[in-house]
Amino acid sequence: MNGFLRRMKALIVKEFLQLSRDSSSLLLGIVLPIALILIIGYGISLDIKNIPTVVVLEDASPKAQDAVSFLNGSAYFSPTYLTSLKDAEKMFLDRDASVIIDIPPDFTSKLAQGDATIFVALDGVETATAMSTQGYIESGIASWLQRQPGAARSARIEIQSRMWYNDANSSTWFFLPGLIMLIVTIVGIMLTAIVMAREWERGTFESLFVTPVRPMELVLAKIVPYFCVALLGVFICLILSRFLFEVPLVGSLALVILISMLYLMVALGIGLVISAITKNQFLACQSSLLVSFLPCFVLSGFIFDLRSAPVGVRIISAILPFSHYLTCIRSLFLSGNNWSILFKQGGLLCLYGVFFVGAAFGMTRKKVE
Repeated sequence: MNGFLRRMKALIVKEFLQLSRDSSSLLLGIVLPIALILIIGYGISLDIKNIPTVVVLEDASPKAQDAVSFLNGSAYFSPTYLTSLKDAEKMFLDRDASVIIDIPPDFTSKLAQGDATIFVALDGVETATAMSTQGYIESGIASWLQRQPGAARSARIEIQSRMWYNDANSSTWFFLPGLIMLIVTIVGIMLTAIVMAREWERGTFESLFVTPVRPMELVLAKIVPYFCVALLGVFICLILSRFLFEVPLVGSLALVILISMLYLMVALGIGLVISAITKNQFLACQSSLLVSFLPCFVLSGFIFDLRSAPVGVRIISAILPFSHYLTCIRSLFLSGNNWSILFKQGGLLCLYGVFFVGAAFGMTRKKVE
């Protein structure tokens, strides 16, 4: 045991010294997070389709049902009809719905008097969805009124909307938690894969293989410094998100850090596997881009709600670890400690971490090729 600790200490010190002399690695781990959060944080917005919507018909009259008939067959909505607001709120909290449209019991009588109200709750965790949805609902109600005969056409329907989990109605609140996922992925996968592949390419590993160092010790020593650098990037993002962009942290800070550390082990494991397979800096760089950076943008839900994507894309997204971490981090930032989401997604991240780190151990052999 003493020999193991002594070798680990020597290896970790060596890696930190090497990291301190490599300015490109420090730039990637520290400067890049700051640049990305400033550039992306100040400006992306877009639309989506197939919004999971719950309609609560407290007034079940034909007139009330006809008022929300624009939802049926629409490419923008996937409606579910209920009569209980409590059941609708449960679906909302479980992320089975992004919108609640509540038709109050007095809707028909108020409409006959020329002034009715519809209540709409929007999920602010998916800000792009919420902002688009409000416009679609207002447009649908206005179109329905225009089709009404006689005096009913001049009636007024007020839509009282509430943005749950994002009171500021800011797309920045939506994007910045996802940006943390992107930064952890880039630093964890790309940096580890490139640096490790460089050592394979230069033959550094062969010189270590003639020492008493074991493969597991070698892999662990490689993980520790880059784990620290990537975790520093997470802390930078958290500080800038809170004090520069004023993004709230509704959930536990400790859980944010814990989930980020768990996902970071997954990212580092993927990077180690890529380097062990390629053993070439150029190939490792290209492979990292294909495996991490592009899927993070397209297949994680970072930019758009994946529920509007084709079934095949949603299946691939569910297989990749990026979307699971993103679900956790957004939930913690904007809606709080949703334990059902954290246990499910966090458990999957644990399995991914064990698989990829274990695969990295298995691929690192003490032999000269």
